[in-house]
Amino acid sequence: MSACHTSRCASLRPARQAPTLSRCFTITAQAAQVPATGRPAASHRPPAAAAADQAADGASAASRRAALAAVVAGIAAVGAQPAVADENAPRQGEVRHSDAEWRRLLAPEAYAVLRQAQTERRFTSPLVNEKRAGTFVCGGCGQPLFASSSKFESGTGWPSFYEALPNSVALEPDYSIAFMPRIEVRCSRCLGHLGHVFEDGPPPTNLRYCMNGAALAFQPQQA
Repeated sequence: MSACHTSRCASLRPARQAPTLSRCFTITAQAAQVPATGRPAASHRPPAAAAADQAADGASAASRRAALAAVVAGIAAVGAQPAVADENAPRQGEVRHSDAEWRRLLAPEAYAVLRQAQTERRFTSPLVNEKRAGTFVCGGCGQPLFASSSKFESGTGWPSFYEALPNSVALEPDYSIAFMPRIEVRCSRCLGHLGHVFEDGPPPTNLRYCMNGAALAFQPQQA
């Protein structure tokens, strides 16, 4: 998955308790009070200038996502796949199977992502272009994870969402790429690896859940 801003994740350290977004992104509140761009707060700027700033910030975020996605895709291309994001955090949840059973139950691509925390190639999942109303569920245990209404086009080549369904995912600090500390996203039911979450998404959350399509399944909304 695309790498997050290193400065935002550098303070992360493995925690004994399950990480939360507020714990993982510890400088978010500070950044909200001190604009990172160095510009005056929007409330003190003319409407036209504030609108221009917002448009520039949006374009910058899109460019940043694309650049970071390319970096991670390059790492994956040379075989530098992360194994387990945090080897001290067991990948055995409420739904559990032996490794042999998981291999039998999952397609090879799904097993590589969900159980080995590998990253699929960009733009290879049909779910990138899925636009129907419905729910994206875990490919390992079927738990509902994301509403289709939270999906957006990130330009990264992976299905992206700005919000997960309540209590559907678990978070773990991920140091598997030494120079790119990230926040891993797991299914809270089977603890399968889904992808990573970053702070460069759209409103209202400003989050980007960058997911592997191989780790998901889509259930269309019933008429």
